[in-house]
Formats: sequence, structure tokens, C-alpha cells
Amino acid sequence: MARRPPPSLLPRDASAGAPAVPFSLLRSLVVSLRPQQWTKNLVVFAALLFGRQLLDGTAVLRALVAFGVFCALSGVVYLVNDVFDREQDRRHPIKRTRPIASGALQPGTAIAIAVVLSAGALLVAFGLGPAFGTASATYLALLAAYSVVLKHLVILDVIVIALGFVLRAAGGALAIGVPISHWLLVCTILLALFLALAKRRHELVLLADDATSHRRILREYSPYLLDQMIGVVTASTLMGYALYTVSPETIEKFGSDRLLLTLPFPIYGIFRYLYLVHQKQGGGSPAEMLLEDRPLLLCVALWAAAVVVIVYHPFGP
Repeated sequence: MARRPPPSLLPRDASAGAPAVPFSLLRSLVVSLRPQQWTKNLVVFAALLFGRQLLDGTAVLRALVAFGVFCALSGVVYLVNDVFDREQDRRHPIKRTRPIASGALQPGTAIAIAVVLSAGALLVAFGLGPAFGTASATYLALLAAYSVVLKHLVILDVIVIALGFVLRAAGGALAIGVPISHWLLVCTILLALFLALAKRRHELVLLADDATSHRRILREYSPYLLDQMIGVVTASTLMGYALYTVSPETIEKFGSDRLLLTLPFPIYGIFRYLYLVHQKQGGGSPAEMLLEDRPLLLCVALWAAAVVVIVYHPFGP
């Protein structure tokens, strides 16, 4: 009869006390890096699209490298965050199965991998240029500070998450050498705030009375307060995008006033997201919602196609 490994070597479910299914080190690492969340880094390509560089092979290649850098750095942030949150995650109905919380990936190993991965990513980032390297390093420092301290500060916690998206969008522009549009920064931070607030609401509703034991900052929020904030940000996001499409600067840059025709897509997309949050108890993972909800995914795809047609004039002016 095969000998059973000592209990100390088996990851355990902290809530039930039963041994969990063992992870290999590689699988545990991949799961902890959260590749399903890397769709958030697609904002890096915004400057490529709106900077009219989509047909420039060199710019596309540099943007792809920038995307890879931010995927690596966001993975590092997830590793660090899971190490600091492992005790709270063990009491969470979903997060307790994460490799670090379950014991499948040791904190020391996770930190060591995070150091190596961040060093490699920053080396590549500075290889693309000092400006992009600085933006990447700032992103890593800001989100690391969020994992340790800033996520415990009410309102500032969601602002920091939104600034992470802004740095990725700005990084995309710096990587390909196009000017950073103030419209890009405004629309990015508003949309990111919308997603961050919706995620907070989902956590608060999902965990109910146990919310504060899993995440201390949730005691500072209420569903009503978050709904008020979401309402303000929703209106601001749509208004910001609408003003961008009709601004003289935009019309002159693209030689067309038709970008306003893409406005129905953001309106539907945001309203669809609110429907999923309020009626389907979604919002916990924006990336997963985008991939799993076909109407939302189709909306984003059609918006991108419409922007390409209007900005690049493939069928003539």
C-alpha cells in the first residue's frame, strides 16, 4: 500500500479542515498569476488604436511587448496581494481555494518568484525606453503599496486601482512614442472607477455580514453609498466619451465627426454591466464577466470594429 504524505505537506481547506487537491508548483504559480485577468491590460493598446498606429508593424510589436510587461507586472501584484491577504482569503468562500491561501504555494516561494518576475519585466520595460520603464516601475510600486497599505484607505483604494489602469494606458502611448491624450486618461480613469466600485459592491453583497472579516475596508462602504458613487461615475464616463467624440481636436485628428456614432456601444456596455451586477450578482471579476457574457463581449468587439472603420477609413472618407 502506498504511503500517504504527512498531513503537513498537503494543502488544506482552512474552513473545512479537509485536504485540498494538491497543486503542482507550476500550476499553482500559473493560477496565482491570474492569466484570466490579463484582459485588463488590453488598455495598453488604446494608444495604438487611437494614435493611428495600428498599421505600423514596429508600433504593433512594441505594443505587444508592453502588453507582456504589464501582464507580468500585474501577475507580480497578484502574488504579493495573495501573500498579504492569505489569512483573510482562507475565510472567503471563493478565495480560499487560491494556491497561496490553500497552502499549495508557500509565501516565501511566491515572493521569490515575484522578485525575479518583476526584475525581468522591468528590464524589458526599460529596454523599450526610459519613459515606458518609468511608467512600468511606477505602476508596480503603486500597486505594491496598494497591496500593503492603500487598500485599507476608504475611497483612495478604488482611486489607486483606477490609477493603475491610467498608468497602463499611458504606458501604451509611451511604448510606441505617441502623445498621451488627456481624453485617454480621463475616459480610462472614469471607466476604471466604475469597474472598481462595482467590484466593491459585489464583494459587499456576496459576503453580507461577514464582509468586514474578509476585507476590512468594506466596513467603510454600504450598497447605497456604492450605488451613489457608481451612478456618478457612470454618467461621467458616458459624458466624457461623448465629449471626446465631438471635440474639435478629435474631429481634426481623425478627419471625421462620425466617432459619435460609436456612443451607443459604451451606453449598452455599461448598462449591460450594471444589469449583470444588480440582477445577476456579477461584478466580482470584470475580466471574467467580459469573457463569459456574450452580449457584453459582442458589444466590445463591435465598438472596436466601428472605431477602426471610422478612424482608419478603410472604405474611403
